[in-house]
Amino acid sequence: MDASLRFSSDVAFTPAVKAIQTRKGSRHAYASMERRGGWQTRITPDLAAFIESQISVFFGTASIEGQPYIQHRGGPPGFLKVLDETTIGFTDFAGNRQYISQGNLTENPKAVLFLIDYQARRRVKIWGEARVVENDPALAAKLMPAPYEARPEQVILFTVTAWDINCPQHIPQRFEAMDVAASLAARDARIAVLEAEMAMLKAEIQRSSSDVH
Repeated sequence: MDASLRFSSDVAFTPAVKAIQTRKGSRHAYASMERRGGWQTRITPDLAAFIESQISVFFGTASIEGQPYIQHRGGPPGFLKVLDETTIGFTDFAGNRQYISQGNLTENPKAVLFLIDYQARRRVKIWGEARVVENDPALAAKLMPAPYEARPEQVILFTVTAWDINCPQHIPQRFEAMDVAASLAARDARIAVLEAEMAMLKAEIQRSSSDVH
């Protein structure tokens, strides 16, 4: 945990935030959470499994003046890799070449990862610091998901300060198109089997009826 933080949640609960929590009546509950140890600062096995199963992440940075920027990154499951209990790495694929996130990180390493699984209605917020690694082919190859049609440009390494899981309230349940397609394909295959069985039964009934007459 950042030595400058008294509690791990102080990465988000600034004095201004705590003042509003006090005014609106939630500070007592969060103070109790802090006394119990606060937010976790290490990547647990469950969190690692969740991170590496995701196909999408929102990556937040801010300029030195405090101007925020949210960038979306996506890829196949495993494009986000947990390298150790405090480090997450991912390949930064070539895109529109605006380099806003990279520019922000040269001035202000503070960053956040926001992961949301709509199907399971689960979201995780991870605070920390990030840096861009250029011209490291070995690291890029290690983090590049395969097979995936994209051109790796550089790598982003994210060091975790603290993380928190939100409740599922207000998260709409959505399903990935490929999962829906697989379910529909399985349904259609089952229907085809049942139709074939019905046709066989009808033919057998007709034969039986013919034998009787």
